Amino acid sequence: MEQSSVRDLQDVVIRFSGDSGDGMQLTGTLFSDTSALMGNGISTFPDYPAEIRAPQGTIAGVSGFQVHFGSHKELNPGDYCDVLVAMNPAALKANRKWLKEGATVILDGDSLTEEHIKKAGFKTDDPLKELKLDEYNLVVPDITSLTREALKDLGLDNKTVVKCKNMFALGICFWLFERLEDFAANYLEKKFSKKNPVIAEANKLAIKAGYDYAANTHQFASQYRVEAAPLEKGTYRTINGNVATAWGLCAAAEKAGLPLFCGSYPITPATVILEELAKRKDLGVKTVQAEDEIAGVCTAIGAAYAGNFAVTTTSGPGLSLKSEALGLAVMTELPLVLVDVQRGGPSTGLPTKTEQSDLQQALYGRNGECPMIVVAASSPSDCFHYAFEAGRLAMEHMTPTILLSDGFIANGSEPWRIPKMADYPQICPPIVEPTSEGVFMPYVRNEKLARGWAFPGKKGLEHRIGGLEKDSVKGSISHDPKNHQLMVNTRAAKVRKVADYIPRQEVYGDPEGDLLVVGWGGTRGHLQNAVDQLRKEGKKVSLCHFNYINPLPHGVKEIFSKFRRIVVCELNMGQFANYLRSEFQEFHYEQFNKCEGQPFTIVELKQKFELLLK
Repeated sequence: MEQSSVRDLQDVVIRFSGDSGDGMQLTGTLFSDTSALMGNGISTFPDYPAEIRAPQGTIAGVSGFQVHFGSHKELNPGDYCDVLVAMNPAALKANRKWLKEGATVILDGDSLTEEHIKKAGFKTDDPLKELKLDEYNLVVPDITSLTREALKDLGLDNKTVVKCKNMFALGICFWLFERLEDFAANYLEKKFSKKNPVIAEANKLAIKAGYDYAANTHQFASQYRVEAAPLEKGTYRTINGNVATAWGLCAAAEKAGLPLFCGSYPITPATVILEELAKRKDLGVKTVQAEDEIAGVCTAIGAAYAGNFAVTTTSGPGLSLKSEALGLAVMTELPLVLVDVQRGGPSTGLPTKTEQSDLQQALYGRNGECPMIVVAASSPSDCFHYAFEAGRLAMEHMTPTILLSDGFIANGSEPWRIPKMADYPQICPPIVEPTSEGVFMPYVRNEKLARGWAFPGKKGLEHRIGGLEKDSVKGSISHDPKNHQLMVNTRAAKVRKVADYIPRQEVYGDPEGDLLVVGWGGTRGHLQNAVDQLRKEGKKVSLCHFNYINPLPHGVKEIFSKFRRIVVCELNMGQFANYLRSEFQEFHYEQFNKCEGQPFTIVELKQKFELLLK
């Protein structure tokens, strides 16, 4: 047998794509987890169809999973793919625009039927010619037929056999990039062996058949090797943003010495946080799947009053419904963390797509003067850190805090170095204990302007609670105009004072230059890569990325003043740019906005930045 050549690459982007029932999410996850275990840096982007069950074979039903793996840390899942695995013509048509020049396209030849071609909306009976794929390395194995042949002796029905075709495609990619089959085999063994060992065996055989097909048919010019990334020593695992958020909340509860309570209503793309917390009864976590969004946040407020670290999770539409109860949390000055995993809006909008759509709602979406702390995570793994931070700020400053994530980082995954909890600080809420000295005054404040947290059932700590305005010291109901003005000022000052307890804002790159790129939340990876590429070309470009939104950290004005131009990039129509205009009116802000339900691409960012540098 002729020996294939092996070429070394720095990084590769693969996109697995097919019908929502073709198992593309599992295929992509197994490939990315295998790559992570082999030491590569990875970043993934699951791209779910917006419809729950679109007609099979149609563009609307296409599900994708993109993985970027390399010999260094990957900050984003890549713009365009080196390899596209398409299980049908619709997947090929939907993803044609994401192909790099000279990319490899692997298409299931069995799917090139008149029915599939028609459903995908092609104008001719030759989709390969219609899409002008001559310039690409096109490989069209009959994946479905080859899977049937590999599994013919297992006695399985045709429907079950066909479901294994995604593993055949995975086997091809394992050979192409010298991936080990062991991890995927172990996963399949654990998942199916107890309930149905034949299914486990079928999937493993399909992987081997795909691997052998690629190795023996010489359809590919060469194999490709991507060396391991130089990672900091430690224990790693692959983690997505939602799981990291759940674990960060558990860590905050542990460091505060309080039980964690989560009252939530399931909503895409935040539901996994509730599901993950529900698994942690071993850590004393209590979860309630409420009947609606309002009940979810209200149970959490009640839990906070009772002495729990209280959490509620949602997405944009749910944040709208929770707004009245959030005003109650501000008025009662109880600690609460609301996690908002943003998606495209308004209304139901684009449930499975990403957007930075809720910043204005997080900052202003309540009646009255109702300031809240707002924090945003930037990557799947740092969702852990900012979930912990949201808990720390809420409990130590006795005020509700919103943590903004988004569908991109919530569903995306990357290697995460598991931290030592000894490295995380203790969280010290101002919990009040009964004393024999005088009457308890519930609104006496400490140096952070936080009132005391008095748990119910303790003699001597009885006090009024509720949505009516309180006396500034006694906590009794007050309709005095001057007292109301004082309390409004105090609640605002308390949130502003948080700036003294968060890190000073930093700039990535040189402290001065021609262009400062400004972003917040989940856009960091794309922005940083675009800035890095321009800096290598000698351009004077730096990045100022925000995780603390309200209050803004100290040092922002000094950073902004040292750049000739400022461009604010966000996946909305300019919410953060408008916020900065209100906070720092002396600067002019350019904008680069996108509302397509997709992350930025580095290509489009560079094009914008280069225009501004002229």
